[in-house]
Amino acid sequence: MKTTYREAMRAAIRESMQRDDRVFLMGEDVGRYGGCFAVSLGLLDEFGPDRIRDTPLSESGFVGAGIGAALGGLRPIVEIMTVNFSLLALDQIVNNAASLLHMSGGQFNVPIVFRMTTGAGRQLAAQHSHSLEGWYAHIPGLRILTPATLEDARGMLWTALQDPDPVLIFEHGSLYPHSGELADDAGAVDIRSAVVRRAGSDVSLITYGGTLPLVLEAAEVLAGDGIEAEVIDLRSLRPLDDATIVGSVTKTHRAVVIDEGWRSGSISAELSARITEHAFYDLDAPVARVCSAEVPTPYAHDLEQAALPSVERVVAAAREAVGRG
Repeated sequence: MKTTYREAMRAAIRESMQRDDRVFLMGEDVGRYGGCFAVSLGLLDEFGPDRIRDTPLSESGFVGAGIGAALGGLRPIVEIMTVNFSLLALDQIVNNAASLLHMSGGQFNVPIVFRMTTGAGRQLAAQHSHSLEGWYAHIPGLRILTPATLEDARGMLWTALQDPDPVLIFEHGSLYPHSGELADDAGAVDIRSAVVRRAGSDVSLITYGGTLPLVLEAAEVLAGDGIEAEVIDLRSLRPLDDATIVGSVTKTHRAVVIDEGWRSGSISAELSARITEHAFYDLDAPVARVCSAEVPTPYAHDLEQAALPSVERVVAAAREAVGRG
């Protein structure tokens, strides 16, 4: 069937609520308005206000309420409009959701799923456009997912809801309108493994989320130059799938990490370190990185595009890695 990323995510929420009456959705404008990005449009009419719950504009408050509901035996899906706004609930997510199992000596799991939009490219300026998922990937006790395809948008949520511990799903805002074919019987998917989206032998392009489409486009450009790039979609930032990453690098002997986050202290830095630790003697060139400029995301279109990873920057980094820069 033909569908969009947005519709695939909505179908995932609908199916989860149909399969388990403990599941409910809560967040700002998720009900009558249908969600800031229209993901929950129509669900209020289907499930009613007890299970599609509009909340006050208080991230710390409703995230805390979701954690309490999870401790009480429910399975909340808590939607936070953008990752920037999640900083207002950082104490609840990091000090409570991520820590309660440890601090209770294993007595209290927190089975909760947080969904939030991440990423730039839509002229929403600095307070709505940053990619902070790498920050959360630093925190023990959290699982971090970054669905980049229709299949993952449709299938990751139900698997995440089965996890006894907190899961954060980061949905890149530029992906919502993306359309394509999705199998009628598409369902739950594995959330533990990275995936090779394109096989290649000359250089590994490692990325996730909203940058996957541009990296695949860059791989096509490189193929025209006779450079066969292998594209790795991480899918999970915590835990990272070291086996798939290292396996690709030991085959291609070169790696370029593409990350919309800032370069300093980023998930790309972690990936570079792991590749160096586990595959140093297989490398024929230093690990390269393509990241966003270290500035607050600009509002002006040209400046925003200049600050973000691009096909041209990925192609240039790959060419340099293979000695054809």
